[in-house]
Amino acid sequence: MQRQTELIEALPDLIARFSVKRGLFRKERIEAKLYALDEFSCVLKTDKVFKPGDTLLLDLVMNMPIDNIEAEGVSGLVTERRKHCSNYFYAVDFISVESHSDSSLSEKLTRIRNVLSKKQSLRSRRSVTSSSFSQTA
Repeated sequence: MQRQTELIEALPDLIARFSVKRGLFRKERIEAKLYALDEFSCVLKTDKVFKPGDTLLLDLVMNMPIDNIEAEGVSGLVTERRKHCSNYFYAVDFISVESHSDSSLSEKLTRIRNVLSKKQSLRSRRSVTSSSFSQTA
């Protein structure tokens, strides 16, 4: 899992949705912010308790102005858990995304990572220009 200092800020406009079985006939729908994403894994934060070895079926949703980008049915294995206040950071390794019978899932994950990279680049440029602007004022 990435260092805690890198996990302070959530990724912009990106969430993970998944269901957790609660009882015999009840499921709870959970939304969690993502703090890291690459082609093999992600880091998410939630107050729900999982243990390493648990499997999650994630829907990754990138909020966009017109139409959201959604990668549905990403299977992941919880590999690490770290407590942070009343929440937990979970490292989740994706299970066989590339060998998935529907290559559109892999394409959607790639698109989400590309858009995320552009958003982070814009955000960092804005923070640099605003900090240099405040220094000159």
